Amino acid sequence: MSDDGGGLIRYEDGRWGCWWAGDDREYREYHDTEWGRPVADDIRLFEKLCLEGFQAGLSWLTILRKRKNFREAFAGFDPTVIAEFGPDDVARLLDDAGIVRHRGKIEATVNNAQRYRELVDDEGSLAAFVWQFEPGEGSRPVEMTRDELFEMTKSPESTRLSKELKRKGWRFVGPTTMYAFMQAMGLVNDHLQGCHVRAEAIAERAGFTPPS
Repeated sequence: MSDDGGGLIRYEDGRWGCWWAGDDREYREYHDTEWGRPVADDIRLFEKLCLEGFQAGLSWLTILRKRKNFREAFAGFDPTVIAEFGPDDVARLLDDAGIVRHRGKIEATVNNAQRYRELVDDEGSLAAFVWQFEPGEGSRPVEMTRDELFEMTKSPESTRLSKELKRKGWRFVGPTTMYAFMQAMGLVNDHLQGCHVRAEAIAERAGFTPPS
């Protein structure tokens, strides 16, 4: 693996990718196949909102390595199931060494599942709601560099999304957390210029119709 000095690393097969995925196989696969590609499935969107909340204060790689355990512990992140979790479930989760055992984040996940039902009543789906916050054309850098990416820890859109979710009673949804969510779910494409995934993500977004 080699570094071009500008944020790209050269894979063993000759392709270039974003530096942050490093040489960890699981992280590299996440970078190559998930991050930055548009998602319209409510369960995947809800899962990512929850996992971004759990990540607060930790690295995403820590959460990624525990994702299978999280999915098993939280009923596949089906919000209709999690919304029915009670004190016994919270106690069970606090005793589960396979996840991040943080009471506030666990209780926030249950709360957010309950708020999900209300949001769907109002908006039709979580997907229809979050895709309203996709940045408009011309509001993003034409070419993404590592320096620009370091500057973009939040955006006007992620701040608005955060405020609206908080207004609806959601927790652990700050603007920085929401920007990371938008990066992962393809509302923005923050793969660096020259990364082999950037063009693929652009093509997927071109063929994607945001839900409404």
